[in-house]
Order: sequence, then structure tokens, then C-alpha cells
Amino acid sequence: MTQEPTPTVETVRRLVRSLLKEGGDGTGGPDVRPVTEDRRHTWWVGDRHVLRLAPDREASVRHRRELRLRDLVRPHVPVAVPTSVAHGDWAPGLAYTLDTRVPGGTADEHDVSAVGEADLAGLLGGLRAVPARQAEALGVPRTAPRSLEALRRMAVHAAERLAAADEFDAVRLHQLTPPGAAQLAAQSGTAVLTHHGLTGAHVVVSADGRVRGVLDWTRAALGDPAEDIAGLAVAVGSPAAVRAATLAGYGARPCLRGLWLARCDTVVRLTDHLDGRAGGALALLRSQLRRAWEPILLERVTDLKENEPEP
Repeated sequence: MTQEPTPTVETVRRLVRSLLKEGGDGTGGPDVRPVTEDRRHTWWVGDRHVLRLAPDREASVRHRRELRLRDLVRPHVPVAVPTSVAHGDWAPGLAYTLDTRVPGGTADEHDVSAVGEADLAGLLGGLRAVPARQAEALGVPRTAPRSLEALRRMAVHAAERLAAADEFDAVRLHQLTPPGAAQLAAQSGTAVLTHHGLTGAHVVVSADGRVRGVLDWTRAALGDPAEDIAGLAVAVGSPAAVRAATLAGYGARPCLRGLWLARCDTVVRLTDHLDGRAGGALALLRSQLRRAWEPILLERVTDLKENEPEP
């Protein structure tokens, strides 16, 4: 198997100089630096651009599809979607895109305000309005809904491990029973375009709590809208996520399904980290667990009619 190249500062600087036709500070090219030390394929370029380099050929396919998908999504959503000022290959068969930087911080840095929740509602509603056929024509894949019951069983075992490490009260998972998980199974005919990768790092939030943009559309899929509700629960907290989904027109079933997907996911991810099966920053994983488990008014799976209509 051929090992894919690793980008260096000089590799990135040469590419950026050829794209922007500028010499930066005049001492060797524009100011470039990785977004974080463990993300060597995403680079800040000055204070106006971000360069994203696909690490392999599979990721290159997603990057090229993302360019077309962002154009399709942009008219439907009220928040910024990054715009590419240049794209091509940074190594044979490996794609890049140089995007304009969306100003603001992240949802990991700033709380979302009530107006920001309305921004998120517009995002969820806008994604539902994107014609599925057009997204599919771009190559956006369809994904089957996850089994909440299977995830619940994994989370129950993981919670016991967290309880032993004094990280979590395993009794809290008893709120989701097997019959409850069955009630929250995804309904047929509800697939919509989903971002499918909403995290705190991908939601751009300004200091006043407005949601200014959503980044990284490479994992977009046609599937279960509860996945994006779950992503928002982890990114901005369960109350804000459920309020935004409700404002977007989603009923109790997808909201509760998203809530419990997020809660089970965060328990499993933190356990995997503690057991050495996954990386990530421990402080961030704990913060995500806390956000997903913030209490909401709609907590229990009750009075859900079997054929409850969903938008």
C-alpha cells in the first residue's frame, strides 16, 4: 500500500503562494499554520482563508463533492456556508480547497443565544427543504438510520465503566428503556439531507451568540434528521438543540430520538477514550457528555402515538 504524503509548512506555503499570488510578509511566503497540531491537513492562511487538504483518495472524493453540495445548500440556509476561492490537487489524486474564513468562534467557545437557536432552526429547516434528488445527483449517499436499541445496550455497558471511574451516574441511562428505544425508532419516509457531522468545532458562533456559519460538509448524507439534532445536542447542549428542532417543525419523536442518540454516543465515546480505544481531548469529551445530558422539559418517552406524523 502506497503511503499518502504528509503536508509540511513548505508544501502548504508553496501551494498558497501560487493561489493567492502574494508573498505574505516577504520573508518566505504567507503566514500558514495548522489549525491544531493534531490536524495537519487543515491550515489557517493569514486571517482570511483556510486551506483543507484531503489526506487520501476517499477523502478527495468527499472534498470534490462538497464543493458542489455547498452551492446547492447555500440558498436554503440562513447561515454562512464556506466559499471556495480555489480548488484542485495538492498531490497526485489528493484534493484541496482554499476557502474564505467564516468569522467567529466555535460552539465550544461561545454559548448560543435565543436568536442563535433561531439560526439553528433555520439550518435544520433549510436542510429539509433541499431537494433529495438534487443532492443524490451530486453523489450524496443515503444512510440507514441507526438502531437506538443497539446503541442503548452499548451505552449501558459503557456507563458501568464510567460509573466505576466516577465519571458518570449509570442510573441516568435507565430513563431510556428497551420499549422506549423501540418507540423512538426512525420513521419510514423521513430521510432528509443532513450535515451528519455537526460538532462544536463545525458550528461558528459569534460573541453575541448568533450562529454565523456551519463548516465541513464532507460527511453530508441523506438520512435520519435526528442525527443532526443529536449533533447539535453535543455541540450546543440538549435544551438549545431541542428548542431549535422544535422551532424548525420537528415533533417530539425526532427530538427525543436525537436527544438519546447524543446521550448514548457521548457515554460510549468517553468510555472508549478511557479504555484507550479512541483518541480525543478528555476535557472536550467530558464537556460533550455534560452538554448532551443537560435536562430538558421533554425528557421521557411518553404519549408518542404509533403513527405520529412528522414533517
